Amino acid sequence: MRAFALCGLFFLIAVGLFAQDPKADTILIKTQTDTATLSSQRVERIESYASRFDPRKALLYSAIFPGAGQLYNKKYWKMPLVYGGFSVTTVVVIFWDDQHRKYRNELFGVLNDGGTGLSPSGLNADQLRRAINISRRQRDFFILLSGVWYLLQMVDAHVDAHLKEFQLNPKLQVKWEPHLENSMMLGRQAGFSLTFRF
Repeated sequence: MRAFALCGLFFLIAVGLFAQDPKADTILIKTQTDTATLSSQRVERIESYASRFDPRKALLYSAIFPGAGQLYNKKYWKMPLVYGGFSVTTVVVIFWDDQHRKYRNELFGVLNDGGTGLSPSGLNADQLRRAINISRRQRDFFILLSGVWYLLQMVDAHVDAHLKEFQLNPKLQVKWEPHLENSMMLGRQAGFSLTFRF
């Protein structure tokens, strides 16, 4: 019984293969091609705008050299923002590192004098320890923040390359409008509503 079902299946597959007419497929393609070339519109080779901006390349360029992904995506106005963020975090890290070193050296000086005197900043040993901890915490926080800024610029380059293919509807409108509502339970209510029109 199984052999009979298997032979029947092979027979149906063979009939299906012989039933296809390659000339019919050729004629169909030729007709479609003729229609495309005889139309009044200009036929161009389809090349996606998005394929010119590969998100992986943008991510790689930003990882190797910060801001290069924005340059690759032709968003030149974002490069000063990227370097501005790195400049600010670097200046703040240097400031807190200098404070940390200063308070640490003053603490060593106070401890060498017996631990009862005051530092040149006017702080005792406990205050200096607290200042050292605060300055170290602030320095480490801004080092971490610069790492987050590095990751954000990479994500920005990657997402921006993806959004190159996004087409915005020119008829899309977003408006804030005043809104009045008369409710039986709450009475009159006034406010604003956000309306979308497509």
